[in-house]
Amino acid sequence: MITAIVLVHVESDRIPEVAEAIADLEGVSEVYSVTGGADLIAMVRVREHEALADVIADQLSKVDGVTATETHIAFRTYSKHDLDAAFSLGAEAAD
Repeated sequence: MITAIVLVHVESDRIPEVAEAIADLEGVSEVYSVTGGADLIAMVRVREHEALADVIADQLSKVDGVTATETHIAFRTYSKHDLDAAFSLGAEAAD
């Protein structure tokens, strides 16, 4: 699975509508309204790199109200939840 974090800049009076439209796109797993330089952060998860262009360049960036995007592709995932799950594998068998 390929994960991309997309910072989305939006016309300020359209943020809720744009967020909902982006959330409805195939390949978008979450959309967050955030503070800071971007208005929204969209998490895009696809199986192939080519699909990133389909979702981000061909669909997300063309949602009415989107003024700019900045995409970051994740190399690895580090999360406490994932690490705890990995280290607990087999723990039940030891009991």
